[in-house]
Amino acid sequence: MKKLHRLWRGELALFDAFWNWAVIGGLLVNGVTSGLFLVLAVNDQLALAVIAGYAVSIPYNILAAVGVWRSAGRYRGERRWADLARLVTVAGMVLLSFT
Repeated sequence: MKKLHRLWRGELALFDAFWNWAVIGGLLVNGVTSGLFLVLAVNDQLALAVIAGYAVSIPYNILAAVGVWRSAGRYRGERRWADLARLVTVAGMVLLSFT
């Protein structure tokens, strides 16, 4: 929980926030919830499918995007990397949230 709190506040290194939480974590969380959504939808459990598919993934995507955004604001390296991390994370999380 402490690591999630640090991510939310933007206290993690940009590399960690972007690669571990947005890219890897985002793919894992969204992949699992999408798979669960499909299994439940095929079994005519549509209400549960929607809950399973979005109740975890959307909050996670918001957490990851905010964490990367804030970490990018504290980044001491070249601004283009921070800006690129923000752009890729927000675009990726929006796509993962609604596909």
